[in-house]
Amino acid sequence: MRFLLSKRAFKIFTPRFQRLWLTYSSFSTTSDSGDSEPESWRTMEGLLRSPANFSPLSPITFLERSAKVYRDRTSLVFGSVKHSWFQTYQRCLRLASALTHLGITPGDVVAALAPNVPAMHELHFAVPMAGLILCPLNTRLDPSTLSVLLAHSEAKILFVDHQLLEIAHGALDLLAKSDRTRKSLKLVLISQSNDDGDDSSSSFASKYLFDYEYETLLKSGDSEFEIIKPRCEWDPISINYTSGTTSRPKGVVYSHRGAYLNSLATVFLHQMSVYPVYLWTVPMFHCNGWCLIWGVAAQGGTNICLRKVSPKLIFKNIAMHKVTHMGGAPTVLNMIVNSPETEHKPLPHRVEIMTGGSPPLPQILAKMEELGFNVSHLYGLTETYGPGTHCVWKPEWDSLSLEERTKLKSRQGVQHLGLEGLDVKDPVTMETVPDNGVTMGEVMFRGNTVMSGYFKDLEATRKAFEGDWFHSGDLAVKHPDGYIEIKDRLKDVIISGGENISSVEVERVLCSHQAVLEAAVVARPDNHWGQTPCGFVKLKDGFDTIKPEEIIGFCRDHLPHYMAPKTIVFGDIPKTSTGKVQKYLLRKKADEMGSL
Repeated sequence: MRFLLSKRAFKIFTPRFQRLWLTYSSFSTTSDSGDSEPESWRTMEGLLRSPANFSPLSPITFLERSAKVYRDRTSLVFGSVKHSWFQTYQRCLRLASALTHLGITPGDVVAALAPNVPAMHELHFAVPMAGLILCPLNTRLDPSTLSVLLAHSEAKILFVDHQLLEIAHGALDLLAKSDRTRKSLKLVLISQSNDDGDDSSSSFASKYLFDYEYETLLKSGDSEFEIIKPRCEWDPISINYTSGTTSRPKGVVYSHRGAYLNSLATVFLHQMSVYPVYLWTVPMFHCNGWCLIWGVAAQGGTNICLRKVSPKLIFKNIAMHKVTHMGGAPTVLNMIVNSPETEHKPLPHRVEIMTGGSPPLPQILAKMEELGFNVSHLYGLTETYGPGTHCVWKPEWDSLSLEERTKLKSRQGVQHLGLEGLDVKDPVTMETVPDNGVTMGEVMFRGNTVMSGYFKDLEATRKAFEGDWFHSGDLAVKHPDGYIEIKDRLKDVIISGGENISSVEVERVLCSHQAVLEAAVVARPDNHWGQTPCGFVKLKDGFDTIKPEEIIGFCRDHLPHYMAPKTIVFGDIPKTSTGKVQKYLLRKKADEMGSL
């Protein structure tokens, strides 16, 4: 059995994507993505597949519908900028049209380096509407890493925000030196002013060269442009690079089908009815904003864009725009909880906030609830289009104590509606672990919202899909009610004297100390035990006199002694722009300390 591609799909796929696509020739079915009728129809007379009853799934259809159904409702707010859904649709049509006149062809890659500004929102629709593939890039990349990703993605155009133009030029210079035969990228400057009134774009524009300016390019397009829709829903819609990418990038390829399904699944798990007002604190470059750039469009919602995220701006915008939903990594929650009380403005109503990333601490969840937020916990990876599971709340839990509720809410939960399978398995035997809440195994996914594969890395794709499941690399337990709970990353487990220590469990205890703002735990070499926990701790303001011995003693009082850190290091904790702790840097520091 194999997937079939339409003739047009093969024309659209450049050789690099044909190579990636053909890795799936051993898997599946002819009925979903090819032109052939389903085999099961052979026993039924009178059935016919035609455009009347079949069209490939694509999230760009959400924008088309919203332009009609929610025509005059506000689609986006960015400072003084305000667009309706019809205006957004017209702007995206013009941009898609303009892109087709820049010497690129369907199947080419368009990169974007920008924070949560209107252009980043529009590119998520306009690029696929032109038959192209979007590559949103981490805004905190340095020129060296950015040049690697631009080369790997084979991007033909780079849209760049004016505040990141210097970094982009540094990357392009490195790219030109490393490959003098490569045709230079076209550079499009996004000069939309800051939401706080900053208008530094003119100074950047005069200092650095660029080929086009965003608004000028957009206006040159045709608002009557005929959208180039995918003939095959397995056509790539975006490439997303995993967080922490360095010399060996892993480009995760999303399809139109997967993006469509995960957008709707995320809307469901976020309990978004029509007309949500969504505050953008999740980076739009991260898993396409957890697929909610497309999902909010499906519900005719309003996108409140922020160039920068701070507790003050969060509370200000919630009050100003009556925000109903937002999202963020536990780092964002931590930032809100530990901000000055003078910034904690009363919420006009309860605000739904989704959090994902590292497991949220129960004490953070409790404080968020006190402030008026209802926190929902999701879990996923770049390879699962962002959200893959959701800690579905049960009404009978409402009567539990705050401590019990927050402990339940910190679990990663169950698969969402768009995912076929979620399990915790022994990665060697592929047997499901007992649902006793104790036995650890690897979290594995299966279904339509799992990536198409790693771009130009067939070996890594095959390894990730061994046993016909996607291997997450995360260790978890399964509870009797079927909910999973992450305990650690496989590579982060500390093996001390033959005992496995979960760094997450140690971090939770560390963060329960009144002086600790943030904590991360990694293994440090030990001559006797092999490894012992090493805690990196950021203290709250006003606790500068705390000694490492006090923190270690606290952990020994609340953990089995073998799990307590033997080393505590005070200071800032390195993170990616999506809030994930860069433990590989901490492991390097711990190794440099030497053995105990």
